[in-house]
Amino acid sequence: MRSTMDRAGLAKALRAWRVRVSPEALGLERGRRRRTPGLRREEVAVRAGMSVDYYARLEQGRGPHPSAEVLEALASALRLSDDERAHLHHLAGPHERPRPIPKEVRPGIQQLLAQTTIPVLVHDVTYDVLAWNEMAAALLVDFAAWEPAERNLLWLALCDPRGRHALGGPSSALFVDQAISDLRATAARRAGDPVIARLVERLSASSETFARRWSGAEATPRRTANKSFMHPVAGPLELLCEVLEVPEREQRVVFYLPVPGTPTEQRLRTLTRQHEKP
Repeated sequence: MRSTMDRAGLAKALRAWRVRVSPEALGLERGRRRRTPGLRREEVAVRAGMSVDYYARLEQGRGPHPSAEVLEALASALRLSDDERAHLHHLAGPHERPRPIPKEVRPGIQQLLAQTTIPVLVHDVTYDVLAWNEMAAALLVDFAAWEPAERNLLWLALCDPRGRHALGGPSSALFVDQAISDLRATAARRAGDPVIARLVERLSASSETFARRWSGAEATPRRTANKSFMHPVAGPLELLCEVLEVPEREQRVVFYLPVPGTPTEQRLRTLTRQHEKP
């Protein structure tokens, strides 16, 4: 095991979290002389029980490796969520040397995809699509038309014109925000992973949206949510996106279920019939 501290990432996250906290929420007066949004550095330091100099060095990316107790004090002072608290610990390290991200999908899951009549796909923690069934191809895009290196949901949604056309819609912006936040948490957890570094570099160079949002500090895993699609054949679809984790392979099985009480179930049958045409 090697101790890896992402000093630049930790500094950026601490600054973003500090300016986010409202002084009024902590019973502090904003006052006319307060020019900094959110909390001052000294206010965070006092709440966390540390010296102002120590906290300032952490925010400047030149502090020592903080202990678990210091990290917990900072998480409380900055009112971090559970996901953000975990991200803070990942940024500070230590980390195990990341093993390669598995790309093989278990045979049982492959069989599940083949026998399921609703759209289902499998992607890994970098959002590379590893497997899909025919209904997922009919609903989203025919992933077989892309080279394996391009079968990435973030790349398709942000950088590929054909992918943006198919994956766009009312839910696209929410998906992109959640996926970038999730990928940021993965990058912190797998610090030093060259595959993730190359993906981030490629996305940042090709998408201003990605580059801008990657510079934030949110690190919230993707959550289940309703998705709205405007399909060129089936029309408007309201789908519940249910995600099942395969933790030992760092993969996710994504099911697109019709929202009860909507015409989506019938419209999905239109997709099935269209796909079955010779």
